[in-house]
Amino acid sequence: MKDHTIDRDGIFSGDDPFEIYKIWLKEAEAAEPNDPNAIALSTVDATGLPNVRMVLLKGMPENGFVIYTNFRSQKASELAGGKAAFVSHWKSLRRQVRVRGLVEKYDGPEADAYYNSRSIFSRWGAWASDQSQNLDSRKTLEDRAERMETELGDTPKRPPFWGGFLITPLEIEFWADGDARLHNRFRWTRAAADGPWEIHRLYP
Repeated sequence: MKDHTIDRDGIFSGDDPFEIYKIWLKEAEAAEPNDPNAIALSTVDATGLPNVRMVLLKGMPENGFVIYTNFRSQKASELAGGKAAFVSHWKSLRRQVRVRGLVEKYDGPEADAYYNSRSIFSRWGAWASDQSQNLDSRKTLEDRAERMETELGDTPKRPPFWGGFLITPLEIEFWADGDARLHNRFRWTRAAADGPWEIHRLYP
């Protein structure tokens, strides 16, 4: 790790950006009124047109960030391109974290365990929803969910078309509000997913 800053202390201190993120997230859990793990996930489609949507961060294994979705969705199609970015914004703390990196599927035992931890209604819903596809009416969706309840019972398995994506960052930027809009920004970058980090302080 090469740290090119001389004053990275307080909430920015530490030798592991993932640990810093976890500390900020824990503080947000005590301060944010709703969904402190919400992130704005950005992708691009096959034409290069960008897309962004709010999703929930559901894990941080192996020095990465995990979300879950339907593999047939537009989001999944764009994540299959292998790159993505997201931002965590905690208004109550006046902080945000920006992440850019590489994407791969994450649909092994960990995905099974997460799926089984969801409410039974969410598990039926995962089977019932053709995510991102056109839907003629709300009733059609509700009827499909009821049918899944009858067909699958109380212990549905994870659908083969539903699972996780792991985002392994090449860049993580920590931002915190400063007086007179002189904000504090520290950017961690590395050339490869297993490479050493370089840290720079940025102008606000």
